[in-house]
Amino acid sequence: MILVTLGTQDKDFSRLLKAVEKQIKKGNIKEKVIAQIGTTKYESDLMETFDLIPADKFNDLMNQCRILITHGGVGSILAGLKNGKKVIAAARLSKYREHVNDHQLQIIKKFTKEGYILELKDFDKLDKILKKAETFKPKKYVSNTSNMVKLIEDYIDNYDKK
Repeated sequence: MILVTLGTQDKDFSRLLKAVEKQIKKGNIKEKVIAQIGTTKYESDLMETFDLIPADKFNDLMNQCRILITHGGVGSILAGLKNGKKVIAAARLSKYREHVNDHQLQIIKKFTKEGYILELKDFDKLDKILKKAETFKPKKYVSNTSNMVKLIEDYIDNYDKK
């Protein structure tokens, strides 16, 4: 199963859904596609869509999916990586009024450069990225949270001593 997530942004991102649906029609995607579309208005006979669901149900879908296709939100990318999924990320762009700026380009570029995800720049080439995903071995994500907590604790301890 392929899971598509658009996050909770209040702007339309049907451009990504159209690209996925195009690949289903071409026969390049043969498995089930489930899409979390948030506030995007989109109807499809080829994909199962929903706006938002409880976290436990979303986590079940994340566990079941083989590939995660998502927008460039850090939370969505990290959810895929933490669950060991192959992630294909596509930036919401301001020129299409999908976001207020293009910060998702920078987020995706960094994760791609580090070897964690695949970037979908040209939506007409989703088939090529899906083919690349078959052999892609994403770098294992290791959380840095414990290091950050330690830094904060050390800072507080040293501050108290002053």
